[in-house]
Amino acid sequence: MPENDSYFDAWRGGVVDLMMGVPASTEERQKHYKHFGAQLKDRESREEFTFPAQYMFKDVPEHDNLDDPVEFLIAEMDRFNVKVGMLNVSRNVEARRAVNAYPDRFIPSWDIDPNKGMEGVRELEAGVAEWGARSAQCFPAGLNPQVPINDKKLYPFYAKCVELDIPIFVNAGVPGPRVPMGCQDVALIDEVCWFFPELKFVTRHGCEPWTALAVKLLLKWPNLYYSTSAFAPKHYPPDIVYFANTRGADKIIYSGYFPMGLSLDRIFADMPNVPFRDEVWPKFLRENALKLFKMEALP
Repeated sequence: MPENDSYFDAWRGGVVDLMMGVPASTEERQKHYKHFGAQLKDRESREEFTFPAQYMFKDVPEHDNLDDPVEFLIAEMDRFNVKVGMLNVSRNVEARRAVNAYPDRFIPSWDIDPNKGMEGVRELEAGVAEWGARSAQCFPAGLNPQVPINDKKLYPFYAKCVELDIPIFVNAGVPGPRVPMGCQDVALIDEVCWFFPELKFVTRHGCEPWTALAVKLLLKWPNLYYSTSAFAPKHYPPDIVYFANTRGADKIIYSGYFPMGLSLDRIFADMPNVPFRDEVWPKFLRENALKLFKMEALP
């Protein structure tokens, strides 16, 4: 592992990971992603993949026959000094168990479906009230039917996030699953940020191939942020690294992809090689996330 004192100093102070999941068996993962079936047209995606974007990842983590997946997740987090992780608690029983057992270690998030209309808005409200959800999340290309980022179906949810004072995490850029990409065009974010200046909007999954445009929008809109989910650190887009090192140190937030497509071993073996400047590391690894969620300190 290369020497990178500034990274290791920041890492020792603790990490916040804004995209984690509780490990599940191969069978459980396939059941979870079954809702994609109506959209996927190619045989490989429908019949062979454990998860819809599997072709993009090497050595996808497998966690069959774990005695206790929640305790395994906590042990992995401790091993890599991840003090807090964000979990989707909208449907996953094990994620809810994790949040109940370790409330100081997790930020609950709620997955929204704008196709449900006001029923979905009320579900988001209930997720905040009953499960302590502190963010919303949406995968526009993964919805059936798909919903563009600036679609009128999403506006009630954006408004509710402003009212509840929670950020929303939205996939942007070409989706990993083999489904159409137009609904996640980064240009669509511009209208949302214009109409909802109070909305804290965080992109997920790279914004490729529109990373230069993403940087322009990050610079333009005060409440727009970029998270690094689903990318091994060696593949962080150069536009994003450059922006973090210049005018965007407060806008780029670490987010992993464990256990969906990346292991923490892979992520943290790559991480010291990212050419962030010294002052960027603590902001990237935890401070920007703490500020986003109005947390004073790590547990």
